[in-house]
Amino acid sequence: MADPTTLLAATLPDAAARALYLAVLREGGRIRAEEVGAGDREALGRLVELGLLVPQLLDGCYSAVDPRAATERIGSEIRRQSIRLLAEAEQLPELMGELTQAYDTSPKRRSDSTGVRYVTGLEEIRYEIDRLTEELPGDGMSAQPGGPRPANEIPDSLRHARRFHERGGTVRSLYEVSAKYDPPTVRFAAQVSQLGATIRVLAVPFRRFLVFARTVAIIPAAADYSTAAVVDDPATVAFVVDTFETLWQQAEGVNWDALDDGSLDSAVHEQVGRLLARGLTQRAIATRLGLSERTVAGHIARLRELYDAETLFQLGWQMRGERP
Repeated sequence: MADPTTLLAATLPDAAARALYLAVLREGGRIRAEEVGAGDREALGRLVELGLLVPQLLDGCYSAVDPRAATERIGSEIRRQSIRLLAEAEQLPELMGELTQAYDTSPKRRSDSTGVRYVTGLEEIRYEIDRLTEELPGDGMSAQPGGPRPANEIPDSLRHARRFHERGGTVRSLYEVSAKYDPPTVRFAAQVSQLGATIRVLAVPFRRFLVFARTVAIIPAAADYSTAAVVDDPATVAFVVDTFETLWQQAEGVNWDALDDGSLDSAVHEQVGRLLARGLTQRAIATRLGLSERTVAGHIARLRELYDAETLFQLGWQMRGERP
């Protein structure tokens, strides 16, 4: 290495190398060789020399290394070469602090071959979903909590669904029960059902996630869904698939076409009314009709408005009085 008197200066990255290292961290800790501009080649070589970037020969990428490793290596070299530089070696953690803090707080992107990588931002997540939809048509699984679909997103979602099914894909989706009472969502569900999709509603809380062709899953990596983890580790994807299948068995099937034209909703509404007039409880009605208690509660709420009944007992009494 360099003369001991200049060793510390020689082993620290210059401004250009620091800037390139921070840029690599912002890209998830990995950068392809072709993404490095001509003006950054010298800085790239400097980072490789210092051990802050490591070339990956298999995929032509450079991976960021924890600055602590370089810090320890440089410090050991300084101590071995000269006791006079010991004080300077002890300054390294502080001098490398900016890079260390950036490494700790940056998103980490694993190799594209297998494992987990993180995508941040709604636009980036949508782009990743679109890409996987195109690349992996097959057995799709979609858990979509949050109630009714946003009306402004429905036309675009319908276009994607048509494209997906044209390429041979099939999708099973889970919605919340409240989606059955939102006309735009019901219309969308009826249209995609005609394409071959299957949508059920689930009365228990669940999280949002997607599975593509049973090989790649997108799961939340933040409570507000602002960051997603794209997973292609086989064991992890298998666990997500099993989770979906368990929820699917608990979910309630819906005839969206009949619900869209009003015939199913009217028929169920009348059945709930007849059973309520006979004195059955909300739970008993749900069991008899094979519905969730939340769905039955929605029908009862509308019946109470219709009969201007303040209590369930009063509603049942009034309906019994009107029975033929």
